[in-house]
Amino acid sequence: MSRIYLASTNPGKLRELQEAAQHLAVELELLPGLKSIPPPAEDGQTFEENACIKAEYYSRFVPGERVLAEDSGLSLESLHGAPGVYSARYAAMLKDGKASNTNSSDAENNAALIAQLERLPEEKHAGKYICVIALAQDGKTLGTFQGKVAGELRTIPRGSGGFGYDPLFYFPGLGKTFAELPVEEKRRHSHRGDAFRKFFEWYRAGAHLPARD
Repeated sequence: MSRIYLASTNPGKLRELQEAAQHLAVELELLPGLKSIPPPAEDGQTFEENACIKAEYYSRFVPGERVLAEDSGLSLESLHGAPGVYSARYAAMLKDGKASNTNSSDAENNAALIAQLERLPEEKHAGKYICVIALAQDGKTLGTFQGKVAGELRTIPRGSGGFGYDPLFYFPGLGKTFAELPVEEKRRHSHRGDAFRKFFEWYRAGAHLPARD
């Protein structure tokens, strides 16, 4: 089984990716010493840029090894794409009035989003979750993979599972929020599951290996 190091300090993302890897025959191990490594500045303008920044940065700490990182978040049409790349820092950004490098708690971000939605006239708020996974080795990105899922954002939280904006992200196809779904069902429909399946198909095909003469 192939080993890939995972660079993520988010326990929800770590749990979902490692659980998915078990079903797809890829061994994901947490990057050794990750918590002691100062994080990079996530100053990209897109999820893909931030995923690459993290994957390339952390891969330099384990020469010759492959490192997987991801960046994901929520995008709402009625908020012109926000929270976007600031999804994890949304409450802090609104409070400070500028881009913040400090992550807010899930509760803070959800409260901030609800406050923004309640100021809008629409009853339904179309949005999508977006995830980009990047694989890097020795400071160079080998590939990126994007997953998306469309839904509606609600102002009344439902469910106790998941993390992030899951209690507010209503998935019409199942009539539930992502926080109401079991882990396996969420993986089948989620943006992160979509991106990981694309990554795995690419990885299994050997596209990450050097070309032979």
